[in-house]
Amino acid sequence: MASARIKKEISQCMQPDSPVKVEMVGDNITHLKGSFKGPADTPYEGVFSKSILKVCFTTEYPFKPPKMKFITKVYHPKYVSFRLFVCGSICLDILKDQWSPVLTLKTALISLQSLMSDAAPDNPQDAQVARHYISDRAGFDDTARQWTKQYAGGNATEDPDYIDPSVDR
Repeated sequence: MASARIKKEISQCMQPDSPVKVEMVGDNITHLKGSFKGPADTPYEGVFSKSILKVCFTTEYPFKPPKMKFITKVYHPKYVSFRLFVCGSICLDILKDQWSPVLTLKTALISLQSLMSDAAPDNPQDAQVARHYISDRAGFDDTARQWTKQYAGGNATEDPDYIDPSVDR
């Protein structure tokens, strides 16, 4: 495992000017919690006041992407939105087959932040949320805004300190 690289990437995310933040779970550099600001002019706008993601580095990092999942409810077609308290998986190509060792934790988190600006329901993780987006955009925005306000304060649906590295996201 690339411990020195992971430590450097954590440090980059903890800089005051970084648009994304991470914190270690205990003293384990391979288990993190992450957060970022919701993009401006979206229903997710504003600061997520508590960690919203789990991040886990496997022994294959940096040749395989870190595993990430939401621990806070997010109403978005490209994330499984916890309507039924399901897994919080994320539909982002660089966390799957488009990962490259030149990418970093910070670039992955910034990509997630950017994806929140694009709620277009192509290739959705959550078909019901995608249908809502298509059929009633104003209603979708209202629901997404309400969920952001209600859950982005940190009401995670499971223990945020537990990350199962064996589960493929």
